[in-house]
Amino acid sequence: MSEETPPPRPSLATLLRSGATPPPDTPPARDGDVDGGGDAPQPVPPADGATDGEAPALGDAAADSAQDGDGPAQESSSAPSFLQRSPVATASGRRAPRWQWLLLAALALLLAVQVVIADRATLAARPGWRPVVAGLCAVLRCSLPPWHQPTAYTMLQREVRPLPGRPGVLQVQASFRNDARWAQAWPALSLSLSDADGRVIGRRLLQPRDYLGSAHDPAQRLEPGQSAQVAFLLREPSAATVAYAFEFR
Repeated sequence: MSEETPPPRPSLATLLRSGATPPPDTPPARDGDVDGGGDAPQPVPPADGATDGEAPALGDAAADSAQDGDGPAQESSSAPSFLQRSPVATASGRRAPRWQWLLLAALALLLAVQVVIADRATLAARPGWRPVVAGLCAVLRCSLPPWHQPTAYTMLQREVRPLPGRPGVLQVQASFRNDARWAQAWPALSLSLSDADGRVIGRRLLQPRDYLGSAHDPAQRLEPGQSAQVAFLLREPSAATVAYAFEFR
């Protein structure tokens, strides 16, 4: 009576390929064990694009997971809630409201007006800035210093002669015109007296109150193109005076 031969047990490699579980009474296969009646274990074929002995590249797996749509979702779900960006907050952060730009422009304009008002005396002395500052002060009702340009006064007529009956006293008469673009205050007159050799023997600087007397009004201005005539007495420093010269200050 012959003994029945048990069926050959499948190898571990065969079970791994087929996905089946080994029977509970089957001992684990050991390296080098080959059943006499079974087929020899076959090597597991490599994955597509991989060579023998090499595992699939990590980038391929990541690409596959990204294509399936699982990668980004898993990353976003695994991040803490306070690190996740809100689409509404991101859109509002990129685009500032229009009222903020309007407020910034209004503040910049207010600052520029304050600078002009604070430094109006210096700016009003410049021909390019004078109309701007004058127009601004007309709206804001601020005071503006008068225009001062002595070179814009033109001497029209002058005369210096001894006063009859009063030795050593000179009578001075002069007329001049304001040729500036804006109204000016009455100028200061510088009168120089010279002898026959051209040497200056006397010089006097006369303020408006000196040659206008009590009739002088400090607020009075000479408008553009307006002429003025003055007359006053001056003591002669020396009898050798033969020449004189006027300057506006």
